[in-house]
Amino acid sequence: MGQTQIYGVHAVKEAITSGKDLIKIQIQKEVQNNQIDEIISLCRNAQIPLQYVPREKFYALKDKNHQGVVGFISPISYYSLEQIVPSIFEKGETPFIIILDRLTDVRNLGAIARTALCAGAHALVIPQTDTAPVNDDAVKTSAGALMKLPVCREKHLKTVVEYLNQCGFTTLACTEKAKDNLDQIDLSGPLAIIMGNEETGISPELLRKCTVLGKIPMDFGVSSLNVSVAAGIALYEAMTQRRIAGV
Repeated sequence: MGQTQIYGVHAVKEAITSGKDLIKIQIQKEVQNNQIDEIISLCRNAQIPLQYVPREKFYALKDKNHQGVVGFISPISYYSLEQIVPSIFEKGETPFIIILDRLTDVRNLGAIARTALCAGAHALVIPQTDTAPVNDDAVKTSAGALMKLPVCREKHLKTVVEYLNQCGFTTLACTEKAKDNLDQIDLSGPLAIIMGNEETGISPELLRKCTVLGKIPMDFGVSSLNVSVAAGIALYEAMTQRRIAGV
């Protein structure tokens, strides 16, 4: 199933009110009327990312009756983390989650989802805004993993980490700012691995909420890794520890 675009106020309004999972909605800046105001209100209530774009963005859609609004339906359905976590515990399993803080590249998102599924992660968490969209390219890069691995799109990652801390998780920030290497940290219990933005890493606010910081040891003059590569190393370190512990 691919990403679908829908055009016009009635189609977009219907998609929102019927509970469709929308990546975002774009509204032409110059368009203002009661119907557009209603869509804006619906987006805010449903916490759907909203973008105001210039008229030029709609030139390619001149043969569509877009009325100044277009919606992008996600190729996947999203889950609630507060439903996922209890269900993992109820099955007698030890939760293993990865959180992506403001990633911008859909290929990194897809690659991390693929590795997370292979490493036995239960879910992937992304923010509602300031993140790469889960679109066709992301699904393709994930080799379909994004259709199998539950994805939770949450409003505030800070709140997510606070919730997981209360649930007894180790919330591990994978960052070069850490003193301890990943293999020096116990990753065998309930675990959430947090990976940061490709350029700036994990936001300072989120970093302060994590219970532990860990880094990937690097020698031979290499100072950093692509985030999807770093995530793969962290995920497989956790998987190895969990297998040894019999988790």
